[in-house]
Amino acid sequence: MKKYQNVLIWIFAILFTAVFAHYQRSTGPTYPVKDKIMIGATEVKYELTRSGTCGKDEPVKILVADTSVHGEFTFKRYKSNDAWTIVPMQRDGNYLMASVPQQPMAGKVEYKVTLRRGSEKFPLSVDHQVVIRFKRSVPLAVLIFHIFVIFSAMLLSTITGLQAIFIGKHVLTYTWLTVIFFIAGGCILGPVVQKYAFDAYWTGWPFGHDLTDNKTLLGLIFWIIALAVQYRKPGNRTWPVVAAIVFLVVYLIPHSVLGSEIDYTKQVPAVQEQGK
Repeated sequence: MKKYQNVLIWIFAILFTAVFAHYQRSTGPTYPVKDKIMIGATEVKYELTRSGTCGKDEPVKILVADTSVHGEFTFKRYKSNDAWTIVPMQRDGNYLMASVPQQPMAGKVEYKVTLRRGSEKFPLSVDHQVVIRFKRSVPLAVLIFHIFVIFSAMLLSTITGLQAIFIGKHVLTYTWLTVIFFIAGGCILGPVVQKYAFDAYWTGWPFGHDLTDNKTLLGLIFWIIALAVQYRKPGNRTWPVVAAIVFLVVYLIPHSVLGSEIDYTKQVPAVQEQGK
């Protein structure tokens, strides 16, 4: 019976981790805002980017085949005293195009897109603030390895918690694996990725407020406690379950919340208004 339970635990954990990976991929302040609006009888789907690469302007393009529709692009640096800059979007075939001006690492720009047809206005993303953050490129191999290891830690955390609840065997081994993968993914590869992107290894406590770093630290603390308790009280099944629950809760916080950003009100003079 326990053999079948073990198989079911692995199947559930893999499916759960896949769903969780999708959740992390589709939430957070750096992932695109996707939605659609109706302009007359035509449905316009759009995607507004919220992540840019340093060293180049970031394009914003909306697929609108109807040439009677025009676009207006409004932007200013986020956390600045800038006035809003308003420019017309340029048509390139079926697309209306604009560009977010490039920023240094952790620089952000807030922007709005409004489509017009005659006297009608169609603002996009009225329910979501669109703020794009610029970062340096991260080598693809490093990024993929980081993602693989951190989600392997999530998989092992889930398996460990379920093993502790339903079977009670090999919990110490699974706890060790969870801790090892958690340290490798969150405390080694995570800071390496952040160093590439923002030239800082750690921006969580006690140096900053980055929730990605802080939730990594909190989750690791609970797993280390779970590991220590199993050596003091062999066979303990409570702390692995607690650690797995804490891991799940803290990683429900979307990625990059309260991440690195520049406060332009303190560092750079305001940009004067351009356009109307």
